[in-house]
Amino acid sequence: MVVRRKQRMLGVEMTVSKSMTDAARRLTIIMAMAAALTTGATAAEPVKVGVVVFLTGPAAGPVGVPSRNAAEIVIEAINDGKLPAPYNTAGLGGAKIEAKVIDEAGNTAAVVTEFRNLIQRDGAKVVVGYFSSANCLATAPIADELRTLTVYYGCGAKRLFEDAQFKYVFRPTPHTTSDNVAAARYITAKLPNLKSYSGVNQNYSWGLDNWEDFVLAMKALAPNSTVDKALLPKLFAGEYGAEISALMIGGSSFVHSSFWDGDLESFVIQSAARGLTQRMPLLLTVGEQMLFRKSSIVPDGVIIGARGAHGLLAHDNPLNKWFVANYEARFGTQPNFPAYHMYQTLLGLKAAWDKAASANKNSAPTGEEVSAAFRHLEFATASGPIKMSIGNGAQGIQSVALGTYRYNKAVGKPEIIDVAEYPAECVNPPDGMTATQWLEKGMPGAKCQ
Repeated sequence: MVVRRKQRMLGVEMTVSKSMTDAARRLTIIMAMAAALTTGATAAEPVKVGVVVFLTGPAAGPVGVPSRNAAEIVIEAINDGKLPAPYNTAGLGGAKIEAKVIDEAGNTAAVVTEFRNLIQRDGAKVVVGYFSSANCLATAPIADELRTLTVYYGCGAKRLFEDAQFKYVFRPTPHTTSDNVAAARYITAKLPNLKSYSGVNQNYSWGLDNWEDFVLAMKALAPNSTVDKALLPKLFAGEYGAEISALMIGGSSFVHSSFWDGDLESFVIQSAARGLTQRMPLLLTVGEQMLFRKSSIVPDGVIIGARGAHGLLAHDNPLNKWFVANYEARFGTQPNFPAYHMYQTLLGLKAAWDKAASANKNSAPTGEEVSAAFRHLEFATASGPIKMSIGNGAQGIQSVALGTYRYNKAVGKPEIIDVAEYPAECVNPPDGMTATQWLEKGMPGAKCQ
């Protein structure tokens, strides 16, 4: 098998007579391969992949840099064939990845321009990236216009595949609904007699979608509870004195927040300093991203989500052990959930590409063929299986885990205790039903056992 692949990649054509001895046949093969090498034949053409992450601004530290770091080690391992099985073959269908990393920071118009430049100027055959929901919503129609496979690794807007269908766009990471249904299930089990709750979420598509999903899930799971305060500060506000004061005088049992980036870190630090976290727990649906940066100052008792089962909530399997060991060895810290999202997105790309390449033995697969292979794909990750089963096969679902934070002073490391993990089919709507429809009907068909 290895020889046949090398022959095909080198473009070697040989006729071997049946009358030749075994030694002569071997010599003919060796000479033909050597001739191909000396006459300029090359291996499979590299696949140019654009990788888009936050390299500057408030999202760079907690999100963009870990994502870039993950892309670096995972792409290297894919190219060298050094990932654990079933990803231990080199490249994408044998072709190495040639990556170009660009900054996601900037307004939407600038992001769209850079997206076009990656494809039309730089020749990217695939684009992987984007953490901001607004950026995914803006670039998705352009991906189909340019017929370029685009795989989102972070943005969670449920509307991405509810408002439109795309041929070349995929997201093998959870959307807002699963985060918030899992959070509602966790908090109602932890506080069965809660009366009221509040929310602090960023005032744009991500924050609004999260808050809507959470409130609808709470109506289904705790119908007698009420919303005390729904606070919507602007994105990247950075200072939350007014919001914390409003929460301090309320009677909420807990505070829900989908804050991410620097806003998350600022809000948690300011809440702890003002004593808010001593009065009521914070329920942070994506709070895991800050643990390895701010572990010693995150208050005990904060409820942590990780947009899946990532980081300290990840599964004990070879893919996770490889990732943690190699990430720590290279960067001196553990990977957080944005890094895990980049990892599993690249695994999904490799699984889809290899599937398409296997079916298309005579040439490298086209973007259309890889897109077809990606749809309804199931593949293994460090955080459990991913099923591309909703959004007409373009949206992945996976289990979602939450737990309660505790800093272990004896060993100087963060811990998550009282962990609960909810199956993918427990926290996601069925294909063909919008998240809002499913939540308003009380989440029919949810499979939580």
